Amino acid sequence: MNPKSANVGIVIVSHSPLVAEGAADMVRQMVGDCVPLAWSGGNAEGGLGTHAAGILAALERAWSDAGVAVFVDLGGAETNSEMAIEMLGEPRSGRVVICDAPLVEGAVMAAAEASGGAALARVVATAEELSP
Repeated sequence: MNPKSANVGIVIVSHSPLVAEGAADMVRQMVGDCVPLAWSGGNAEGGLGTHAAGILAALERAWSDAGVAVFVDLGGAETNSEMAIEMLGEPRSGRVVICDAPLVEGAVMAAAEASGGAALARVVATAEELSP
């Protein structure tokens, strides 16, 4: 957890642990350590799927008082991310946004924007420009 970070955090959520970790690795290689970053992939048993507890843990690891942008691969990931955000409780849950953007491209573009100190709304808007 990095509560004092000036930069928006990024969380990547995928049904596949390999996809989530790989996307996070790409982000880390692009922006280094200046952006709080975490991922959650797979269900609680390690198979394909997602689970709110794992996503909540990722939100805690990537936490920034500047906010957190979440990137998901499929509908179940979005639903479980919404549950995890609720579990954060107010006021922190109000500083987390699930982005309507491609998982890998969106996360990379958002992290690049966040690394320059952009506000959460700008980080989300940059990622969502990639949506059709």
